[in-house]
Amino acid sequence: MGEVKLLQGNEACVFGALAAGVRFFAGYPITPSTEIANIFARELPKIGGKFMQMEDEIASIGAVIGASCTGMKAITATSGPGFSLMQENIGFAAEAEIPCVIINVMRFGPSTGLPTHPSQADFMQSRWGTHGDHPVIVIAPYTAREAYRETGRAVNFSEKYRVPVIILMDEILGHLRERVEFKEEDIVKEVNRKGPEAGVPFFPYEHTDDWIPPFANFGSGYRCHITGLIHDRTGFPTNNPEIVDQVMRRMNGKIDKHIDEICRISTVDVEDAEIVIVAFGSVARSAAEVVRIMRSMGKKIGLIRPVTLWPFPDREIKKAAEGKKAIIVPEMNLGQMVREVIRTIEGETPVHPLNRIDGELITPRDIIDFIEEME
Repeated sequence: MGEVKLLQGNEACVFGALAAGVRFFAGYPITPSTEIANIFARELPKIGGKFMQMEDEIASIGAVIGASCTGMKAITATSGPGFSLMQENIGFAAEAEIPCVIINVMRFGPSTGLPTHPSQADFMQSRWGTHGDHPVIVIAPYTAREAYRETGRAVNFSEKYRVPVIILMDEILGHLRERVEFKEEDIVKEVNRKGPEAGVPFFPYEHTDDWIPPFANFGSGYRCHITGLIHDRTGFPTNNPEIVDQVMRRMNGKIDKHIDEICRISTVDVEDAEIVIVAFGSVARSAAEVVRIMRSMGKKIGLIRPVTLWPFPDREIKKAAEGKKAIIVPEMNLGQMVREVIRTIEGETPVHPLNRIDGELITPRDIIDFIEEME
């Protein structure tokens, strides 16, 4: 591509979504994600898309689900309290297997908290915010360039796997502006949901070989029944234990079945590292600088950065931890991802949390001081 732009993180998300075919946005303004709504409001009418400002976040995710049922690629954006309000409908979308994308630009909480300050305390909520066993994919970019590419990937995953996909950013990444040079790997190719096969009886929740049932858009001539109740292959509710078990295992298992395509990580100097930092989002930017600085001092430090947060990259982190002196997990919360790292490593390597909860970014100096004190 070779194109160079000055992009804000929030802005990059919008253009990545548009490149993936998003033509519908419904949302409600909330700091620090409001720029996403503003840019969609400007850009969507230019290409025949639809923008709707809703009365609140509950209505926003509801409108996105409705638009998706008609065949439109649909997205919303929010933060903190708004993300909490969306949880019930995210669960509905997961159970009914309706494609949709939610961008959550994290801010400091709980409640109103510090609306203009960053946080990473929605890590667990992004996976477990709605009740019940449910499938979800969560992606966390750490640069504006990656926000563009990964938002496009999120839209494609949502369409392909019929699942809610969450883009988890934070205030720093959302509001920073940086030079972005797009390369060949940044090209977003559209992926469309699988539709009914001509001449074959259609069941909206058929158990197929890839575990992903076909989706018939409203108005396309097929009879559909969509409900948040557990349903059989016709879409109608069932209490049959055998069918319920099959439906739940397929619905959740479709993510694990395709985990090699979904799960993505990035590493820096992990192979010969004695200490490995595990970080995501804006904190990973600080961690990458730590690796650069300490390597120049002769210290063998590495970084593993989950790009896909959920499903959590268990295998990759477990492998990266083998033979290391220590794992450090810096995050802007009281310790959420570190629990997953500890679970994954299973006691083979010491894991040290580094937490900051004052509304400020964990800086390279914070991490370097922590490593030096630990040594």
